[in-house]
Amino acid sequence: MAPGTHSAWHNAVMRFWFAHGSDVPIPEQLFTQVVLGILSEDLAPGQKLPSTRELARRFHLHFNTVSAGYRKLEHHHWVEFRHGSGVYIRDKRPDTALSPVFALDEAIARVFQTGQKLGLSLYDVRSRLRHLLELQPPDHFLLIEPDENLRQIVVAEIQSAVTLPVRGCDIEGASSSKILEGAIVVVLPRKAAALRQVLPVNADVHVLQVRSANNELGKYLPASPDVLIGIASRWDEFLEIARTMLIAAGFDSDRLLLRDGKKLSWQKGLDQTEGVVCDSLTAVTLNKKLHAIPFRLIAESSLQDLKRHEQFITALDLRSCASEALDQGLPAGNRRQG
Repeated sequence: MAPGTHSAWHNAVMRFWFAHGSDVPIPEQLFTQVVLGILSEDLAPGQKLPSTRELARRFHLHFNTVSAGYRKLEHHHWVEFRHGSGVYIRDKRPDTALSPVFALDEAIARVFQTGQKLGLSLYDVRSRLRHLLELQPPDHFLLIEPDENLRQIVVAEIQSAVTLPVRGCDIEGASSSKILEGAIVVVLPRKAAALRQVLPVNADVHVLQVRSANNELGKYLPASPDVLIGIASRWDEFLEIARTMLIAAGFDSDRLLLRDGKKLSWQKGLDQTEGVVCDSLTAVTLNKKLHAIPFRLIAESSLQDLKRHEQFITALDLRSCASEALDQGLPAGNRRQG
C-alpha cells in the first residue's frame, strides 16, 4: 500500500483505521483505537483481537509495528497475551467501572427479598425504609477529575442532562469529607481506581462511560483529501485524540488545523475550514458562523443513568416530605416543599 493511503477493517463490532505515511505512528494509532473501543464498550472483556500477523497482512504493516502497539496495550494492562491463543481484552480494566444502576422496581423488590431472607417482618422492612426516606437525600452531583479542563467539559455535559447542580473537584479535594456531603459522586473510568483509594469504603461512586468515537466519526466518512478540518478544545488530550482518530480515518494531517482554546485568538483561521471538531463546551463559545462538529465525551447511557438516579432521589425527597407531614399530623397540602 502506497504511503499516505489508509484502510479500514471491521472486527466484530469495531472498525479499525490505519493511515500509512502519517506523522502519528501506527502503534499509537492501534493503541488509541483499542483503548477508546474498550472505554466505549465497542470491545468487550474477553474479546479476542485480530492477531499481529492478521493485522499486518490486512493493512500491509510490518509485523513488528503491530506487535509494538499490542505490547504497549499489554504494558498498560488493557490486553493480555494468551500463549498459543492470541491477544484478548482483559476481563478487568485498569480502572474497573461499577455495574449499571438497577431499575427502581427491581431494586425495591430486592430490598424486600433480602428482608425476607434475613427473617425480618414486613413491619421491620417498612420501618427501615421509612427511616431512610426521612434522611436528607443528595442535592448535587460531584465530578472528581484532576484535569481542570476535562473537568469543565464533563461538568457541562452532565449539567445539560440533569437538573440538580453539578460541581467538580480534583482527587485531592475529594479527600475532604465536607465536600462529599450531599454529593452524588461521579468519575471517569481512568481515575476510578485512584479515587476509591481516597474515598470512604462505602462511598457510592458512579463511573461514567465514554462515547464511542468510532460511531461518531463514521458520520463524516469517507474523508475528502482536500477538506480542511479544524480541531478545537481547551483540553490537550482532546486535541491529540481527535487528531489521531481523524488521521487514522484518512484525513491528511496537513489538512487538520488544531486550535488550543486556552490561547488568545484561538479561533483565528478556523473560518477557512469546512467544520470544527470540538468538545461540547468549546462548541458553545465557537463563532456562530463556523460549522461546529461537537463530540460529547460521555455516553448517552451514562447520562440516562444519572437522570434516573436523579429521579429516584427526587422521589425520595418527596416521600420524605410526605412522611414528615404524616408524623406531624399535617394535611398533605400543608407539607413543606422539598
